[in-house]
Amino acid sequence: MENAINTTKFETKPLNKNAFLAFFQKIWRWWLGVWYNFSDKHSKLASAIYLVFFFLVFSEGVTIIQYLIMTFLPYVFAGLSTQPFIWPAVNLGSLTYADGTPLQWAIFNEPMRTVAGAITTDPTLAGAQGGLGNFIAFEIAVFVAQCINLPLQRNITYRSHGNVVWQSMWYFIGWILISLFVNAVWGICSPFLTLWGWEIWLQNILKTFITGGLSMIIFFFIFMIIFPNYKNVRDSKNKQLEALKVKVEANPNDVNLKNKFDKVSLEAQIADENYRLSEAEKNNHTCETLANSKAIAANAIIDKYLKELNILGAEKAKSDNNLDSIKNKEKKVTLLGEKVIKADELANKALQNKISASEDYTKVSEEVKKLRASRA
Repeated sequence: MENAINTTKFETKPLNKNAFLAFFQKIWRWWLGVWYNFSDKHSKLASAIYLVFFFLVFSEGVTIIQYLIMTFLPYVFAGLSTQPFIWPAVNLGSLTYADGTPLQWAIFNEPMRTVAGAITTDPTLAGAQGGLGNFIAFEIAVFVAQCINLPLQRNITYRSHGNVVWQSMWYFIGWILISLFVNAVWGICSPFLTLWGWEIWLQNILKTFITGGLSMIIFFFIFMIIFPNYKNVRDSKNKQLEALKVKVEANPNDVNLKNKFDKVSLEAQIADENYRLSEAEKNNHTCETLANSKAIAANAIIDKYLKELNILGAEKAKSDNNLDSIKNKEKKVTLLGEKVIKADELANKALQNKISASEDYTKVSEEVKKLRASRA
């Protein structure tokens, strides 16, 4: 058994020399191994979990960034805090604040506020967190948050290879429309919170999470459009192409129909390229991580096997050998040896998959690059 076992350790990425960081690296590598093994067995469920998890993490993360910016940025525009920015100003019946100022609904509702946060019409009492200054600060905070959110969602959550200019344009248009909607919703809450005496910092938290939460829900569906599932797009285009092919064959002299067929044919080709590239990239990343995980697991078992083998050798070398102890140790070493063989097989298989996936990704990338260059 001992001579039949391959105890050559697998090459893995070295751990950080800092023991504290190395500890978390080990946990992370273990988790990746668990996750990708789960992904192999439940690919559709794993894809859904992956998408929802990263979508929520990035969305909530930028919401927190947005709030942190809003904590300080209004003071930069303190000079504009005495200029109210309310549009459209719609009185909410006969409701008024304590100073007689009418309660109003507005999409953009930033009246002047005192340092304590109360609504005021006296510019000498206005603080740094009201009026036009607060509106500008909030929109900058939201814009910065979206500039961070878009590339994270595009490149990590959805792993999109679509036209970045087209996607950014529609994301920007969506952001403007969503901003109008969520501000209209906030315009209902804001005047009442101020009337009830809520602190300005508490209102900012609520505003961030109400507007951010609503935006997140709507953006989820927008992302499904601008970052589509490549397989679904490819299948849809191929189905559309097949239907047009039948029509063209039935009407060979119809120029408009032929032009439409050519257009859809090109779209189907691009959709197929995007799908192949996306799948090759995903498979390459998965196989690389699995190979590293399996190698680490195999190395750990090999280390344990060699340690027990050395102990067994030392016990056999003693003059006062305990035969029962040696037999138990031999049994333990034999069981570990079987685990080493199995771990070695799994690690080698994962390594071969990694090499194959890397070669496939390189091949597909080059093919797609040449095809796109030929159409440029």
